[in-house]
Amino acid sequence: MLNPQDLQRLIDMITEEVIAAQAPRAVPAQCGCHSVLAECCPDRLRGVIDAGATRLGLHASGGATGGVASMIDHTLLKPDASRAEIEKLCREAAEFHFATVCVNPAWVAFAAGRLRGSGVGVCSVVGFPLGATTADVKNYETRRAIFDGATEIDMVINIGALKSADLRTVERDIEAVVEPCHQAGVISKVIIEAALLTDEEKITACTLSKAAGADFVKTSTGFASGGATAADVALMRRVVGADMGVKAAGGVRDLEGLKAMVAAGATRVGASAGVKIVQESKGQKAASPAAAGY
Repeated sequence: MLNPQDLQRLIDMITEEVIAAQAPRAVPAQCGCHSVLAECCPDRLRGVIDAGATRLGLHASGGATGGVASMIDHTLLKPDASRAEIEKLCREAAEFHFATVCVNPAWVAFAAGRLRGSGVGVCSVVGFPLGATTADVKNYETRRAIFDGATEIDMVINIGALKSADLRTVERDIEAVVEPCHQAGVISKVIIEAALLTDEEKITACTLSKAAGADFVKTSTGFASGGATAADVALMRRVVGADMGVKAAGGVRDLEGLKAMVAAGATRVGASAGVKIVQESKGQKAASPAAAGY
């Protein structure tokens, strides 16, 4: 838990970020890749995008790797997903070499067994999709998912506490997941559900996530009123800097959508249309995705 001095420093950091976000921009130019402010494209990505982003792949930490598939969490989180659909998701992930499959906790052990030796990780969700469970429950849910074979955890913050300006509760909420992830060497991602937040609240959520030591911030669950936008990704990237990952999720359904998110600063994308996106990047005719609704 933050002591009073650290809490005040955190409040000062958030205040500085909010002021910076509200400051007028000297040059409101737009970039050619996705029609948002030019400075949203990190310099380390601009040249790669211009050279041909259809072959771009990024590791979670931001380094270049071997293709579009390597930055996609192949996702199936709908509540009525069947065993056959999860098995197909895993088969596709192994075939196309996605970063992970992202599944609900009940499917983690099954997916881990199907993907053993494939090089594809298993991502699971905690406090999903509302974030409205207590920190101790999220802590247990995280530890159980790791026990079952999860290599990455995407947790939903306590959105109500954030909107109530209860920073201590949000801080404890995030730490309850990040700490067991660190202990087990598992990647932690913090879903801020950007569609429900003001820009100031987005900045606060990202700052708290960074202070807690999370590996990523993530835009959305895909189950709220909106999904990922390039503007939100750009804001999140500016707040967390180059040392954290940014995951765009919710509504990324094709290669152009992925390119827009990467141009804005995303280093990982969650999508149910991963197969379609990879096929588009290779100039192939895309089949209908197996997993809809993310």
